[in-house]
Amino acid sequence: MVTADLLSRARAGDGEAFRELAEPHRRELQVHCYRMLGSVQDAEDALQETMLAAWRGIGGFTEERASLRTWLYKIATNRCLNARRAASRRPAGQWDMSQLEPPVPTPRDEPVWLQPFPGALLEGVVDVPLGPEARYEQTEAISLAFVTALQALPPRQIAVLILRDVLGFHASEVAGMLDTTVGSVTSALKRARASLRHRERPAAGRRPPPAVGSPAEDAIVATFVRAWESADLDALVALLTDDVFIAMPPMPFGYEGRDVVGRFCASLFTTGRRFDLVAARANGQPAFGAYLCAPDGIRHATAFYVLTLAGDQICAMTRFEASVLPWFGLPRSLPGR
Repeated sequence: MVTADLLSRARAGDGEAFRELAEPHRRELQVHCYRMLGSVQDAEDALQETMLAAWRGIGGFTEERASLRTWLYKIATNRCLNARRAASRRPAGQWDMSQLEPPVPTPRDEPVWLQPFPGALLEGVVDVPLGPEARYEQTEAISLAFVTALQALPPRQIAVLILRDVLGFHASEVAGMLDTTVGSVTSALKRARASLRHRERPAAGRRPPPAVGSPAEDAIVATFVRAWESADLDALVALLTDDVFIAMPPMPFGYEGRDVVGRFCASLFTTGRRFDLVAARANGQPAFGAYLCAPDGIRHATAFYVLTLAGDQICAMTRFEASVLPWFGLPRSLPGR
């Protein structure tokens, strides 16, 4: 709670008072930065810059203009806009697809900087009260599909859509955050919504995912784990939708369609290779660290997979490099059984 005493002390340079004011907003600001940037590392950098700028500027903050939370969101949003506009933002690497094993992957215009967001960092954030203009459920608004779609929007449009439709700020509040007019905010929001609708069309006929932690979700996850760990390709393929897609950031391509994805999975299990999966959650979705079982019994991390569910099937898998495992409390290797 912002009290006159706390604010006065913070303005006078009391770091503890500032932390007491700003800390309750830290986690939701981190999620906000992640939505805008699609990268956990970039979001953490933007969050640190936000807190530093807020500490330096707290002397000029006044509640007559905006609430502390709104003021912090203004700082965070503008730090993220600067990051998204940076010319040095990681471009797609040069990949020689001719060197890849069959099946041949499908080039896709996917954000190569995309990273999974640890479920532990979402605790309490999805329960933050939203403004009256919010249009998205918080679980939907952190999903990999939604965050991926956001990355295709121009910087100003992504900021407006998140602030208006995800967080529910009024148009006048957003205009103040972005130092623009309500008319400009309304126009940017209209274009952003149209772009998202266009990207969502292929998934329009899909069934919604089961509720988080429900018996239905648990059943799909258990079936997937059994099929993957036993290299039961038929059982694995039976779980997939016809249009299933495996994305593989930072590689700008993947595998699309049940048959192609099935052949890709078959290539993982060649020569008797077997994996153990360790469960996690990322972006509110089921996720797994994959560990290859070596002859000496040691199991070595090879990848991190996030599943996107549709009804009782899997409509997408996103494969990340094993370097993300520590964010989820998972080791690089597991001892022999």
